[in-house]
Amino acid sequence: MAAPNFSGASTGIATANRAELIAIANSVATEKMIDRGIVIEAMEDAIQRAAKNRYGAENDIRAKLDPQTGDLRLWRVVEVVEAVDNYFTQMDVAQAQKLQPGATVGDYIVDPLPPIEFGRIQAQASKQIIFQKVRDAERERQYGEFKDRVGEIITGVVKRVEFGHIVVDLGRAEGVIRRDAQIPREVVRVNDRIRSLILKVVRENRGPQIFLSRAHPDFMKKLFAQEVPEIYDGIITIMAAARDPGSRAKIGVISRDSSIDPVGACVGMKGSRVQAVVQEMQGEKIDIIPWSVDTATFVVNALQPASVSRVVIDEEEDRIEVVVPDDQLSLAIGRRGQNVRLASQLTGKAIDILTEQDASEKRQREFTTNTELFQNELDVDETLSQLLVAEGFTSLEEVAYVELDELAAIEGFDEDLAGELQERAQEALERREQANREERQALGVSDDLTTIPYLTEAMLVTLGKAGIKTLDDLADLATDELVQKKRIEPRRRAEGPQPPKRPEDKGGVLGSYGLSEEQGNEIIMAARAHWFEDEPADTVDAGEVAHADPAQ
Repeated sequence: MAAPNFSGASTGIATANRAELIAIANSVATEKMIDRGIVIEAMEDAIQRAAKNRYGAENDIRAKLDPQTGDLRLWRVVEVVEAVDNYFTQMDVAQAQKLQPGATVGDYIVDPLPPIEFGRIQAQASKQIIFQKVRDAERERQYGEFKDRVGEIITGVVKRVEFGHIVVDLGRAEGVIRRDAQIPREVVRVNDRIRSLILKVVRENRGPQIFLSRAHPDFMKKLFAQEVPEIYDGIITIMAAARDPGSRAKIGVISRDSSIDPVGACVGMKGSRVQAVVQEMQGEKIDIIPWSVDTATFVVNALQPASVSRVVIDEEEDRIEVVVPDDQLSLAIGRRGQNVRLASQLTGKAIDILTEQDASEKRQREFTTNTELFQNELDVDETLSQLLVAEGFTSLEEVAYVELDELAAIEGFDEDLAGELQERAQEALERREQANREERQALGVSDDLTTIPYLTEAMLVTLGKAGIKTLDDLADLATDELVQKKRIEPRRRAEGPQPPKRPEDKGGVLGSYGLSEEQGNEIIMAARAHWFEDEPADTVDAGEVAHADPAQ
């Protein structure tokens, strides 16, 4: 196919307008801070559409605007054929050779078009096309500029306040601080300069949406990085942060240099550094806490100014029990639970606050409960049960499967007694399993579920009570619906109305059994396996099973 020859294409506008076109392109590109080539392309597209309206939309019309001289060439592309079926896009050989000597069947050649006159309607349509393309390019430029700046602090001017949301002029774009991302009770007026954190940038049809925040903990972190050179240089690191915007905040800091006190560096001379952050955050009180790799130590620090008597960490439940003197309870909990809530957010652990008396009563209840458990299930006297509890045994599983030597090492025990206790514990567990099996069957839970890994009879009873009785019922669940742990708020005194329970507070059906997410995935995949039994083995792989959508 011969290459198109553009030498004969005519100019589409008068010579006097060439410089004006280039000047307009340069002006728009500079004003909108976009590539000049995009503006030239938009103009070409507008001229092409106007030409199609003039000569017919069936024509394949092209326009080319020289970005240096402003020359505009307008033509239509036609195919050379033996017999013409479509006069808009085809041309016979005889006509084609008049335009381009040597043209043969199958070639595409150009047919120069005369200039077009822009009427009011065509001019308006062309203007809209150019504006739309320029607007799209400007939006893409804004998205490209801000998407990599997420997490930075930016300064802007308040442009307007709409329905409680603050619209901020960022110079080259607009950002919005939604109501829930503002500092409560902060008064903001139009034309005020305001600093905020770029929280996220979302590409949308109407342009990039830049969401800002003044309430996020990272906003406080970035402010400290601006005020404390040691944080900016990486000598001091903010390991954790928690905020109750407008009221109180806590940060955990650590120093990589043993000669530098992280707390003192953040506070500054006479509190100058921390006060600069406090003023920006509208008087929000900030507790600066030394971070520690030891969880217990960090929890004690996080609950300052309250003093702590004892810390008990429950790794399985991912909870921490903190015992404080009776006169420190209110201080540890804080106003409306604020102190313990912030400490919980800072440490990432659920925290229970107990007084010495509460802790003593709880230990006594647990001691009595576990003693009765061993008495009833192992058929032993109270003294022997109390010995087991005193040695730290809290469940039948611990007695049944602990090393025999460890059980025999208890004062007053020997191997024969230890062996007998283990046998009784195992028998008790079997009785419990049998009882759960009978209850599971009474609930109508399918025997097929007993083949699924990790599921015990007790778990199957829980599933049955939740209405999950077949493989399909189980397969339809998402992993978090099955094993997500129930979200438990830090223990505190209730003051005023409590917030409504959120959906994630409920946890998964088996959330109380301590199953991991990986185990949950295995359970779901095993339940879905029967969906693919009828398909050829070589067409089904683990990836297809793992990504199967139960809704399809």
